[in-house]
Amino acid sequence: MQWNERERKKRDQCSQWAFDTLPILNRFHLWLEDVDVNWLKGNPTQEYVANHFFLASGMEHMMAMTAGVTALGTYLFGRFGEGAGKSKSEFNRIKKDADAISAYAMSEGLWFASRHLPENHAIMVSLGEGLMPKAGETPEMGSNPQLGFGRIYARPAVARWLEQRVARLLNEIDYDWKDFYSETKATGITVWGAAIDTLENTSRFAKGDVSGPMTIMHLYDQPLSISKPYEGYMGNLILPREIVEKAARNSVLIDFRSPRSKVVEAIEATYPGIRRQDIHVWTLGGSSRKDRIGELWDEWRNAGAHLVEDTWILPNGNQPFTESGTYAPVHLIGTWKDDQDRTHLFLCDGYAASAEAVQAATLAALKNLDASMVVYSSKFKLGYKQEGDIMSLDELDPGFESALQSVSSRTMDDTMVESYRQMIREARSAGLPLVKRVLREDDFFPEKRWQMAAVSGYMLPDPYTDAKGVTKVGDNIYKVVVRVSSHKFDKCITFTLRLKTSMEESRLVFNPLLIRFIYGEDYRSRPVKISDSGRIRNELQTLCSEALEHFGAQGIRIHFDRISPDVISNEDQKVVLEVLRWYKLHHPIWFKWLDIVGPGESIG
Repeated sequence: MQWNERERKKRDQCSQWAFDTLPILNRFHLWLEDVDVNWLKGNPTQEYVANHFFLASGMEHMMAMTAGVTALGTYLFGRFGEGAGKSKSEFNRIKKDADAISAYAMSEGLWFASRHLPENHAIMVSLGEGLMPKAGETPEMGSNPQLGFGRIYARPAVARWLEQRVARLLNEIDYDWKDFYSETKATGITVWGAAIDTLENTSRFAKGDVSGPMTIMHLYDQPLSISKPYEGYMGNLILPREIVEKAARNSVLIDFRSPRSKVVEAIEATYPGIRRQDIHVWTLGGSSRKDRIGELWDEWRNAGAHLVEDTWILPNGNQPFTESGTYAPVHLIGTWKDDQDRTHLFLCDGYAASAEAVQAATLAALKNLDASMVVYSSKFKLGYKQEGDIMSLDELDPGFESALQSVSSRTMDDTMVESYRQMIREARSAGLPLVKRVLREDDFFPEKRWQMAAVSGYMLPDPYTDAKGVTKVGDNIYKVVVRVSSHKFDKCITFTLRLKTSMEESRLVFNPLLIRFIYGEDYRSRPVKISDSGRIRNELQTLCSEALEHFGAQGIRIHFDRISPDVISNEDQKVVLEVLRWYKLHHPIWFKWLDIVGPGESIG
C-alpha cells in the first residue's frame, strides 16, 4: 500500500502514542484507533526532544491517556444524567457513584504510568477534591470518592519508603513537612506533586446537563508544601497580569483584598477607553452564596461592571454557567474586540474549593495571568472580607473568641467558636501560610521555581475552551478530547478509542474491584492475584478515606462505623466487610497491612 507523507506521519504518530500508552490501553481493554494533536502553543517538532520538559514525552502521553480514559469511563459508566428528578439522597448517591468511577479510572491510569517512572521518582497527590461535602450535601454524608493527600504512585520500593514518611506526617506531631521534604531530597528521591479533581462539576454530570463535566490533573515537578489531608475554600481573583503591573507602576496594590472600585480603575488605566459595562466578571452565583460573596457582587455592580449570568453569550458564542466550575473560565480570561471595535475584558473573581483554587492559580501562571488567594473557612455565614481576616487569627490565643466575634461583628455560641478554631487548626496543620495577606501560587512550592503539566479530559463540551466532550463515532468507538498545557506548550489531543469488549464487560473493567463484588461477582471463585492487595488498598483510600486510620509503617485500619450509608449503603457495607475478612483470612500475608473494625466493634 502506498502512503503519502502526511498519511505516513499520521500513522507513525498513532503508533508512537499506542506504544507509549499501551499499559493503560491494555488495562482498560481499549484500542487506539487514531490520535490527532492540535498544537495551540509550542513547536510540534519538540514532541520527542529530550529535556524539553520535566516529563519525558512518553510519560506525558501516559498522563494525557489517563485523563482520556477517565473521561471516557466516567461518561459511559458513571450514571450520567440519572440524577435528574431524583430525591436529594439518591441524587447525592449517584454523584458519589460518578466520583467513584472517575477516581478509580484515574488512579489506575496513574498506577500503570508510575511503572514507567525513573527508578527514583514518584507521583504524590498533594491536594484532592472531594474530601468535604459539597453543595446539597450535609457533613454526615461523608466525603466523596477522591484521590487525596498522600496517595503515592511509584515503583514498589520507592512507594513503600514514601508511604512510611506520609504515615509519619499523619501520625507524628514532631515530624512536619520540612522534615519530609529534606529527607526525600537527601535520599535522592524526586517527588512530583499533583492536585487532582477527578470529576469537576459532578452535579451537572449527575443531572445530565449539556456542558461542563471534566477531569483535571495538575502534575508539578515538586510536591506542594501541604502536610495533611486538606480541603477548604479560598477566595481568588484572577486578572491579566498587565493590569496588576500597570497599577504597581502607579504605586497601587491590586489583589484579592483590594476594593473592586480600585480594580476597575486599574483596568481603565490599563485599557484606556474601555467601558465599565464591558468588564465581564465571572463569579459563582446562587442564593446559597449570597452571605459569602453578595457584598462582592454589589461592589462590582456599583462600579458599573457586568456580572456574567448564564444567559450571557461568551465571546466564542457559547453559554456559560455559574452554579459551579471555577477552573475552566480561567482559559478565557483576557481582552477582545467586538464588531464595533470596543475592548471587552473577561475576568474571574469569588472563591473556589482549595484544590480547584490552586489548580486555577497555577494555570493562570501559565497564561500570564495574576492570581491572588485568601484562605476561607468552610462556613457560609460571613462575608468575603471577614473570612480572610478570621482564618488569619491565632486559634491558640486566649483572646481568640473575642477576636473572632470582633472580626465577625456578631455573637457566636461555643459550638460555632470551636468550629472556627478547628478549621483554622486544620489549615495551619496542613501547612497553609495563614499569616500572609494574600497567597500566590509560589507559596505552595518549596523551590518557588516550578514546572507543571495541566491535563484536562472532557466528558462533555466545555463552553470556555470550546473543547468537545466524549462523542460516539461508531460501534463501541468514541472520540475523547484532552488538553495538556505547560509553560512551554499547549495542545489539544483527540483520541479515537475502541472498546475491545462488550459494554457490560467494559463496565466491569472500569469499576473498582470492591464495587464489582457488591454487584455480585463471586470473589471466592475468582482467581486471586497478589495485585488484589494493592487494588483493594487503593480502592479503600478512594472510596471511604474518612473511615481509614493509618498506623505503623504501612498499616490501614478501616472503621466501618465511620462509613456513611450515603457513601456506601448499609447492605453494600456488609458485602465489603465480608470480602475484606475473607481476603484477610485466606491471604493473611498479602493483607497484613489491613486491620478491620466492624460495626460496633472496638480495636483489639
